[in-house]
Amino acid sequence: MKRILSGMQPTSQLHLGNYLGALKNWVSFQEEKDAECLYCVVDLHAITVPYDPKVLKRATLEIAAAYIASGIDPKKSTIFVQSAVPEHSQLMWLLGTMAQMGKLQRMTQFKDKAGKNAERAGLGLFAYPVLMAADILIYKATHVPVGEDQKQHLELARDIASTFNTRFGVDFFPQPEPVITGPAPRVMSLRDGTSKMSKSDPSDMSRINLTDDADTILKKIRKAKTDSEALPEKLSDLDNRPEALNLITLYAALSNESKEDSLKRFSGKTFSEFKPEFAELVIESFAPITNNMNKLMKDTESIEKILNSGAEKAQEMAAPVLAEVHRIMGLSRL
Repeated sequence: MKRILSGMQPTSQLHLGNYLGALKNWVSFQEEKDAECLYCVVDLHAITVPYDPKVLKRATLEIAAAYIASGIDPKKSTIFVQSAVPEHSQLMWLLGTMAQMGKLQRMTQFKDKAGKNAERAGLGLFAYPVLMAADILIYKATHVPVGEDQKQHLELARDIASTFNTRFGVDFFPQPEPVITGPAPRVMSLRDGTSKMSKSDPSDMSRINLTDDADTILKKIRKAKTDSEALPEKLSDLDNRPEALNLITLYAALSNESKEDSLKRFSGKTFSEFKPEFAELVIESFAPITNNMNKLMKDTESIEKILNSGAEKAQEMAAPVLAEVHRIMGLSRL
């Protein structure tokens, strides 16, 4: 039996990249007969930088609504909020006693977020990967869907699991495997085909949000950066055309066909011909999700019930693991 765990931060609106790179795959995982899926809203990770508590609470519900609206079924998967299961942060401290400072200092995400003010960054931002390791190991997750930018953190989780097992002479924590799947694991910006589509990009025109209406989607795709050349027959001919490759990749992912087949469909056509059809596909794909999200956000009590139920299930899994860690480490449990 595989145990799959993943999560997203409640920092801002989810976008097309989150859907194709994660949510769409999460929905398919829950249909696997040999898989048990846990999907959390990782709010403890979101507080490693300055934030507004009211915005955080609302965003947490919105992320959960996006999970459900995208097709994650609370009857098939466990959906919960990270901070509602205290075993996450409790295990983090225990694992932190064996996490090496040198490895944490080499984490590229910390360097990117801290920038030139690394000495003024909070401990939470620095120890972010240790909390991620605790998120995974508290459930003994065997598989973790991650983006390319999180692979380094998962490697650290594997290192910490190995260190724990070696230090205490046990075979307790499994080695979690990264899962990078789907036709569009890395979705690029609509304004720059060499940069990842991101929630933190200051330009809202760089991404398509799950909550964007049809007019907004059409406007963003019309203004998406492209070039003046027609689309070619061969995929290799897009190697030096990052914006064109990105749009074809997105079209293929949403239409559930290969990039080669999508390119054949539009070979010889200009972007003025391609963009309206691409916009129509995005609108058609997102409309049910957006409508479901809006309905859910009008009844937040139903979301909270799902999250509370999920937290209870998650804690039932996490508590025995933490208790066993205490026993292995020689810590008392009153």
